[in-house]
Amino acid sequence: METLTPEQIGKEIIEIPQWFADETDTTIARTFTFDDFQTAIIFVNKVAGIAERERHHPNIHVHNYNRVTISLTTHEAGGLTTEDFSLAAKIDKILS
Repeated sequence: METLTPEQIGKEIIEIPQWFADETDTTIARTFTFDDFQTAIIFVNKVAGIAERERHHPNIHVHNYNRVTISLTTHEAGGLTTEDFSLAAKIDKILS
């Protein structure tokens, strides 16, 4: 699995507008804000279900009781791949 070039990342990130790439183009992330802790945890559990099905696991950070930051990278490739952008889009659909 090959990592994406900065140009490819730029094209992919347009499709998931609330996500951002880090300065090294090795990770994408998004922070989600919920009304309360329980809703945040329900969201985390839904993300976990998708991640298990996809066999692609994000880093998940719950903070300030109602915020969840998801970050994605493909560790075995050493950077971003199309899998990361695909999973990000599926995570976004949870809120649709």
